Amino acid sequence: MTGPADRSVATATTTARGRATGARWWHGVVAAMTLAGVVWELGATLSRGPVDGTGYAELVVRFFSYFTILSNIAVGVTSTMLVVDPRRDGRLFRVARLDALLCIAVTGIVYNTVLAGLQELSVAGMVTNLFMHQAGPLLAVVGWLVVGPRPRIDTRTVWWSLAAPLTWIVYVFVQGVLTDWYPYPFMRVTDIGYPRALLNTAVVAVIFLALAWLLRWVDTRLRPAP
Repeated sequence: MTGPADRSVATATTTARGRATGARWWHGVVAAMTLAGVVWELGATLSRGPVDGTGYAELVVRFFSYFTILSNIAVGVTSTMLVVDPRRDGRLFRVARLDALLCIAVTGIVYNTVLAGLQELSVAGMVTNLFMHQAGPLLAVVGWLVVGPRPRIDTRTVWWSLAAPLTWIVYVFVQGVLTDWYPYPFMRVTDIGYPRALLNTAVVAVIFLALAWLLRWVDTRLRPAP
């Protein structure tokens, strides 16, 4: 026979397992969507071939220079890790996961407010656009709110999360000096000059930092999950 305490423990255990299973499914969908979008877009890029005199090596380098691509890879990889263990934790993982969430959120915000409509999309392009710029960012952020893992964001994690995007910004402008190529119009020094390009980038950086502190605030007020 079992007593009330035993039944309570069994119920809590079943509930925890159910939450972990739900978290795995959600993270799995996000991982599949973001990584499939990257692979699909890479295939389409390679099939179109090099342009403006560049070779395939330069084409691949440019492909992986896009913030959108790196953001979706970060979300896909960290989500895959959470499929394996929805309660995963650790200093490095906390920073990587926060970076993934922030970068994919910024990707969605910037694309849908600044970049959407600048290019005519094919049917395949509309699918990858949905995966990488719309549904992917939305499901990733909502997934964090619903299934966590939380709590994971402390002050130290917020500040360390700035390292990756700042490194990317420096990389973009340095390689731009060498190649005259920039991944996004709002950073294109050759068209708008350094003052405007740096100002535009600074605005995005401020959005990134503001979102980091917002997630930090929310993380301390939601119940632990999964």
